[in-house]
Amino acid sequence: MRILVVEDDASLADGLGTGLRLHGFVPELVGTCADAREAWAQDGFSAVVLDVMLPDGSGIDLLRDMRARGNRIPVLLLTALDQVGDRIAGLDAGADDYLAKPFDLGELGARLRAITRRAQGQANGTISWNGLEFDPARMAGRFGGATVRFSRREFAILQALLERPGVIVPKDRLEERLYGWQDGVESNTVEVHVHKLRAKLRPGFIETVRGVGYRLAEEDA
Repeated sequence: MRILVVEDDASLADGLGTGLRLHGFVPELVGTCADAREAWAQDGFSAVVLDVMLPDGSGIDLLRDMRARGNRIPVLLLTALDQVGDRIAGLDAGADDYLAKPFDLGELGARLRAITRRAQGQANGTISWNGLEFDPARMAGRFGGATVRFSRREFAILQALLERPGVIVPKDRLEERLYGWQDGVESNTVEVHVHKLRAKLRPGFIETVRGVGYRLAEEDA
């Protein structure tokens, strides 16, 4: 899950990046309103973590502007301003959630999962498909009566497919879920991790649509 993180404090941004990766996210870090506006307009992000006080403007003003443009990406405001009036202003500007500094990275991950889940119309924290009970919070699942644990990249691919079960997900969209802007993309990474997922689940669980991408097999009758 790719997350746009807008935070101008370099040390905090670095810690956010490291922590979010450990929780299975792919963070993209920017530090100004200008860079955030340019990145935000791109497709492919599942959510935005937005600081309120930025060196070239207000994160809340940026949020209002993006909402006025029709952008519906879930947004979590992350700020040292924690008065009731500040929270109200942020939520009324279009934020989906609000977390005050200092914060716990585990809670941040849980809140991001919650706002993206709501945006997809899902109430349950787990996802069920074809015998798999998938738990994003633990990067694991249950299949065939046994616990199955996934690597970070296996998790990213499986989660992307489970968000649109039965729908073909192009290979380049899966690569976006694996790599950040600064990462080099290895040509066969998706194939390697799909192979590993099939070994952990079953060979026909993920179908290859040659020249296009991958999709989850239809649920068993």
